[in-house]
Amino acid sequence: MGERRNWTETADNTIRQMRAGGATWAAIGDVLGLSRNTIIERGRRIQAVGGPVPVRKPVRLPEDDPNREPLRAGHPISWGILTRGTVLEGVAFVPLADEGGECAR
Repeated sequence: MGERRNWTETADNTIRQMRAGGATWAAIGDVLGLSRNTIIERGRRIQAVGGPVPVRKPVRLPEDDPNREPLRAGHPISWGILTRGTVLEGVAFVPLADEGGECAR
């Protein structure tokens, strides 16, 4: 069995502050120069709360129906995909010719 460790108030405060700030046990152990398991045990004894926030998986959009009707020219979905990252991003689609418009004269 290992030697008994004499914990200082400074080390305990470091554990509490880092854990409340979202640090992992391993990160705290690296700062204090101790093993992850030693820090976990001490953190539980001093009731250090907090820790890393679990990463949420992004919400997955439902799959597109392969049997749906095609989108019209300039539909917000298709127009947005085509113009994302270009100078036209955010610009509304304006058809060149529409029924009853200038081309019908």
